[in-house]
Amino acid sequence: MFYQFLSYLKFLLKSTSQYDVHSPFVYDFITKCLYKKDKSSNHINAFMKSLLANKNIIEVTDFGAGSRVFKSNKRSISDIAKNAGISIKRGKLLYILTQYFKPKHILEIGTSLGLATANLSYANTNAKITTLEGCTETAKIAQMQFDNFDINNVKIVLGDFKNTLPEIIKDQKYDLIYFDGNHQKEATINYFNQCLSSINNNTVFIFDDIHWSKEMEKAWNYIIDHKKVTISMDTYQWGIVFFRKEQHKEHFVIRV
Repeated sequence: MFYQFLSYLKFLLKSTSQYDVHSPFVYDFITKCLYKKDKSSNHINAFMKSLLANKNIIEVTDFGAGSRVFKSNKRSISDIAKNAGISIKRGKLLYILTQYFKPKHILEIGTSLGLATANLSYANTNAKITTLEGCTETAKIAQMQFDNFDINNVKIVLGDFKNTLPEIIKDQKYDLIYFDGNHQKEATINYFNQCLSSINNNTVFIFDDIHWSKEMEKAWNYIIDHKKVTISMDTYQWGIVFFRKEQHKEHFVIRV
């Protein structure tokens, strides 16, 4: 936690606002999307409340970096939703971002209980969403939630990402990929490199918790230095990258 505190102080010293941005594409994205104050769908609030009200205990299989909150793999669904899922603030931002770019094909790496997935779905009901999950028990809860809330444009693919990801990206282009499945350097870099085969010129990648640890920051630095990445943004909680060939390579540290 002390490392995250220091990394946040460094972020604040480096960060700027939209007034320091000269790229029209980036300026519009910041002002019309990242700084937009519109609320997300009311369905999301109901989706979240139903998870918080669920006190059932499940045993979680964790393939990633583990939890800093939970000491046991046996956890209540309400506690997972409260501590391990996407925050309300980031959920709203994901909703607004999806509305802004209107992606037709979306990939999410890490379903958990499906809260982030629901934001993606409600923001663009016409999108085809594929979400990968390694834990059978959380995937069951997510699917139950999707069924109960009439979310019909999501397909959950269950299994270890090292087996499921190569099949999912084969011969498929994605407009948006949300990485939230494994907060470890090697895994993050591997997922990034694999997913490069599925990008188009307008694809956006979103990486969650890029300042989770020193290793995650190393993974993020690898990503922003990659030759195919033209625009990268550090919002502290998220790292956002674009591959627009018409843009000069630039990196932004933006307070959201």
